[in-house]
Amino acid sequence: MTTDLTGTYVTLDDGRPAVRFSRVYDHPVDRVWQFVTDPDELERWFPSRAEIELRPGGTVRFSGDPHMEDSTGRVLAVDPPRHLSFDWGGDEVHFDLEEIDGRRTRFTLTNVLAAEDTAARNGAGWELCLTMLDARARGERTAGPHAGPDAPWKDLYAAYVAAGLPSGAPVPGQD
Repeated sequence: MTTDLTGTYVTLDDGRPAVRFSRVYDHPVDRVWQFVTDPDELERWFPSRAEIELRPGGTVRFSGDPHMEDSTGRVLAVDPPRHLSFDWGGDEVHFDLEEIDGRRTRFTLTNVLAAEDTAARNGAGWELCLTMLDARARGERTAGPHAGPDAPWKDLYAAYVAAGLPSGAPVPGQD
């Protein structure tokens, strides 16, 4: 089975490791901003329900992930409707939105990793989540990111490991 990987392992200018994904959606930037900031939209594709106080220093409340305890994070930066970043369990998640021709939006998700060995694990997880976001953007109904035992997470993880992304971190719900 061939697995197409859309994430890239990068080292940021400050030396921190990250995985990065980019998509183009046939929606204006304001609609894609809803996908990444509205709790009801997020819960359809993001690993947890996230309720975000959209201001620097604001609280982010994460809940509903069957593999992790509920937790809180902090908004690091917000520039509606172009950028949102927050901390989450030691990692940072950055959403960058760029308008293309007034009708489409380039969406970039960067997961800045607290530990390099989480790259393959997180890359596989984001692949599943972004597949759900892609479907949502097309107007399709989905089961959400926690699609049960048939979700192809293990295949994606193996493909990221084979592609050379650092691995070895514990996997919530698996280890």
